[in-house]
Amino acid sequence: MRILLVDDEEELAEPLQRILTNQGYTVDSANSGDRGWEMAQVGGYDLLILDWMMPEKSGVEICRAMRQKGDNTPVLILTAKDTLDDRVDGLDSGADDYLVKPFELRELLARVRALLRRAPSPISPSNEPVKLNYGDLELDCDNQVLYRDRMAIALTEREYQLLEYFMIHPNQLLSHEQISQHLWKEGEDLPTSNALAAQIKLLRRKIDRDRQISLINTVYGKGYRFG
Repeated sequence: MRILLVDDEEELAEPLQRILTNQGYTVDSANSGDRGWEMAQVGGYDLLILDWMMPEKSGVEICRAMRQKGDNTPVLILTAKDTLDDRVDGLDSGADDYLVKPFELRELLARVRALLRRAPSPISPSNEPVKLNYGDLELDCDNQVLYRDRMAIALTEREYQLLEYFMIHPNQLLSHEQISQHLWKEGEDLPTSNALAAQIKLLRRKIDRDRQISLINTVYGKGYRFG
């Protein structure tokens, strides 16, 4: 099945394209709204994954224009907008589903599978496990197991969520608030900065072992950078 991914955030788009390809999908990508709109009009896609906020033409504008043309290709909107009014606007544009950043890969893949069931003659995606890679790290997302230099490292649920978030955003400064909101979901009390620092320390201990240089770097007063 063919998927068009339109997102100007390369740090997110590149690993998403790789993961979807590993799952057996054919994935084309565009890093601007105008280019995405040109590719969408060519047609032949079973699903469009569109970022809401992009230069030139937004994902919502692309979706609305497609619906006006009578194109009913399933559309999944990705966005950092998370108010009720934003969700309503996104769905009113004709989108079939809406996913708020940051999100977990398993949820994204589940949404993709659900939307693709609408497409004719579905082809089952690969049964290969979802994996993220960075250097000599390999994270098996299905089984929540980390490998470094091919040695398995067991992770707790929170450690897995934290490392997955870092590996989706390599070399990017992530604030304490961004990380906390990803780890502690809506309805949970956000922890103190000391609690997050303790979680980071536990993860470092597992992935760094005796290495002198840590993959998780503290940016004092701001947050952390992975890579």
